Amino acid sequence: MPQLNTVESPAWVLCANCQAIIYSKRWRKCHRVCPECEHHGMVDARTRLEQLADPGNIRLLDAPVTGTPDALRFVDTMPYGQRLAEARARTGLDETMLSAQISIEGVPAVVVVMDFRFLGGSLGATAGNILVNAAEVALERGLPLIAVTASGGARMQEGAVALMQMARASAAWARMDEAGLLTVSVITDPTYGGVAASFATLSDVLIGEKGARLGFAGRRVIEQTIRAELPRDFQTVESFLQRGFVDMVVSRRSLRGELATLLRAGRGAVGAGRDLDTMGDPTWEHSAWVPDEEPWEQVRLARDLRRPTIRDYIALVFDDFIELHGDRLLGDCPAMIAGLARLGAQPVALVGQRKGHTLAELAEHNFAMPFPSGYRKAARVMRLAAKLGLPIITLVDTPGAYPGAEAEEQGQASAIAENLRLMMSLPVPVISVITGEGGSGGALGIAAANRVLIWEHAIYSVISPEGCASILWKDSARSPDAAAALRLSARHLLRLGVVDGVLPEPEGGVGADPPTAAARLRRALHASLAMYSEMDGAQLRSQRHGRFARFGHLDATALSNGLVGQGVRHAQAT
Repeated sequence: MPQLNTVESPAWVLCANCQAIIYSKRWRKCHRVCPECEHHGMVDARTRLEQLADPGNIRLLDAPVTGTPDALRFVDTMPYGQRLAEARARTGLDETMLSAQISIEGVPAVVVVMDFRFLGGSLGATAGNILVNAAEVALERGLPLIAVTASGGARMQEGAVALMQMARASAAWARMDEAGLLTVSVITDPTYGGVAASFATLSDVLIGEKGARLGFAGRRVIEQTIRAELPRDFQTVESFLQRGFVDMVVSRRSLRGELATLLRAGRGAVGAGRDLDTMGDPTWEHSAWVPDEEPWEQVRLARDLRRPTIRDYIALVFDDFIELHGDRLLGDCPAMIAGLARLGAQPVALVGQRKGHTLAELAEHNFAMPFPSGYRKAARVMRLAAKLGLPIITLVDTPGAYPGAEAEEQGQASAIAENLRLMMSLPVPVISVITGEGGSGGALGIAAANRVLIWEHAIYSVISPEGCASILWKDSARSPDAAAALRLSARHLLRLGVVDGVLPEPEGGVGADPPTAAARLRRALHASLAMYSEMDGAQLRSQRHGRFARFGHLDATALSNGLVGQGVRHAQAT
């Protein structure tokens, strides 16, 4: 997509995209976004800071400058020193970026903003100093770091020294990771080359501003080098969202609000839930309390399309959910949802499979059967939760991982295996709830938790009854017999110790009364998180390992007496 330059005058602005004539005051009020077509005009660094920060809450940072940027005495059509002087005079900036500490809706952060007017936003040694210094300030003050990027890449006039800034910036982001501090990149148009291939795409969360272009090699370079005809949306953040490389695409007018929500969600720490209200935990922890239902009827109830989906639970149980998209590798699986939210005052990471209430919704979300990209997206968000110290909640409702050829070619087995290994090593509490179907390894891939709960009429099994009947009985009509033999109901799962508690459903099931179901789920999650609020990372891992180690020592007598899964609350709290 060619770059469009908006024409401005003191009184009027001509939109480069739709040719609308816009009153300048309206243009500025709309954050330099065309009110007719949503085309985003270029924004200078100072204006960008003013758009993001709370009024009167911008404190510019001083960056140390050492040496001369013109170490090569570079000359093209003019000496580099003269080119720098002209850029400074034209923009009023000393360099291509500004850094500041600001607050966004009351949440403090350090921000670096690039200005494309200054030598195309190119990254040189002085800009590298500003960037690294901003990261050091964020580290010293324990604040998140936001980078608003607009760049053509490394500055050619500084030669290999400019190239080294990519490594310097990446090292700064690595230190932010080690410190457990959130990093966010806001990708604006254009972001290319050495900036795109370093800190811009290393952040925990990548937000693309609508219409922005992102890439390593520019469109013209590619077309001239390999003579390829490229699609119109090539390298747009919208196309990267579909391919799993950015988390969201937002309009500039909603950017500040999205950042504020994200910053609030990323402020938690393990132990923040110790003051959670644990009164009235509805969970049944003894199998004798769970009604003994006919297994095949349980299967039917678990698959009922009226049951709340993860989207329903997000709306009814959690606040300030912000969805994060993509696995940063291959795609953004529609069957898996992942993001950050709040459970009361406690920030959490939330992961789950997505079903639907209609055939069209089921088809849109691949019938809740994740591709490998879904499990890798879940893993990415779980790693972020571990970095930020956020508890993880997973809501499981899937017939299983997608069994197609494409999924196999993309590494379905290894994606699930990697998730299991990751979840066993997480230093934060993990709570899983089987809300409908818990289908085999596709369910376990996000359910290797410290505590596993299940709704009264949900199921969890190594294989579907239909699959089991076809393989072992050679007759799919024997599915009800297979359901009984698999012991897949909540009552039997609690006796086995596969789940730690059963949530009683409202009369008529969770689909008949979603608000009541949501209230019970919320109370159960509060109680579960409170159980782990005093544990450190090593204790959480040890408890999780012990929970699954017990499945090597099943005793038939204890199972028949319903003793395997009993006393779980005491065992987990010690």
